[in-house]
Amino acid sequence: MSPIYLDHAATTPIDPEVLQIMVETYQQVVGNPSSIHSFGRQARKIVDESRHTIAKYIGARSREIVFTSGGTEGDNIAILGTAFANSDKGKHIITTKIEHHGVLKTCAYLETQGFTIDYLDVDRTGRISLEELKSKLREDTILVSIMFGNNEVGTIQPIHEIAHLLADHQAYFHTDVVQAFGTADMDVKDTPIDLMSMAGHKIGGPKGIGFLFVRDGLSLQAYTHGGDQERKRRAGTENVPAIAGLARAVEKVGEHFHERIDNCLHARQIILETLDEEKVTYKINGNPDHFLPQVLNLYFPGTNVETLLTKLDLAGVAVSSGSACTAGSVEPSHVLTAMFGERAPETVSSIRVSFGDLIDEDQIREAGRIIAASVRDLVSLRKAGEVL
Repeated sequence: MSPIYLDHAATTPIDPEVLQIMVETYQQVVGNPSSIHSFGRQARKIVDESRHTIAKYIGARSREIVFTSGGTEGDNIAILGTAFANSDKGKHIITTKIEHHGVLKTCAYLETQGFTIDYLDVDRTGRISLEELKSKLREDTILVSIMFGNNEVGTIQPIHEIAHLLADHQAYFHTDVVQAFGTADMDVKDTPIDLMSMAGHKIGGPKGIGFLFVRDGLSLQAYTHGGDQERKRRAGTENVPAIAGLARAVEKVGEHFHERIDNCLHARQIILETLDEEKVTYKINGNPDHFLPQVLNLYFPGTNVETLLTKLDLAGVAVSSGSACTAGSVEPSHVLTAMFGERAPETVSSIRVSFGDLIDEDQIREAGRIIAASVRDLVSLRKAGEVL
């Protein structure tokens, strides 16, 4: 049997059209976009057109798009840049306990620099309380950073409501849309988001490229120094082939938006139906009404996540235990811990299954059967051990 890849939330295979555009750009475009000769102008044209394509998709202006190396750098630029540029207005920041480590570790660093961070709780479905957010807002709050959709359990936050809550407050609103981009509607004209970070490799684009939306008029301090690229917000020669690939990936998101959602929901349904047919005990971690269609986090009582992942890998099924950035860690998921509490069984017995643009129904169903068989084996071994 061919290996079955169900870890698209960690990274997606590069789209063939995206790859082709990148190869052609590598072969045909040799100039530096900052050079004034014809070779440089050719490169600059690609960067400018790509910026326009991306901006149009999210309802932004081209000048509001800053190219980055991905989600983590985008989070860092947004949070550090806003914090240091606006520290004269206050040093209070609000985020949540379930953010990506690109946000959490950046906030932890700011705490060593004299900033105060409030970390919002989430309920057992992974959603924040708007009332708690309101209660934490202070006159000296300068930034609120809350992810659009969680990368481990898929829960979508009330982003529209948060943005409008902050519309009359001095605090800027940053949201990490790395996981949500491509399967959730996001238009910065309708929702007054100030900063938005994404990564290309989650939507069939290349690794090492992403963008940060920075609303016009926002005060942001650069934290890399060198050239004046990206309107002095991110120094360094632009990665022209990757930028061209990112633009095509974003275009394809727009062209196949509803189809992609339907495919992910269908794959999700197949997995759940197969587990039900196999009579396996499980529970879905996340919010039943507000979730990303491509992310399915499952709790299997009586299993150990590390053992289960190893068993599935040996059987040819690739899933994960949560964020790829902490895949090598044996520590329980900070997301599941925030949802269920320390030492809750969900934190050590849950896996993440995630889907992409295209699905093979037979492969998905086979993966469901393999997951079910692996879970049964581990539960039986545990029960046998308890008897002994």
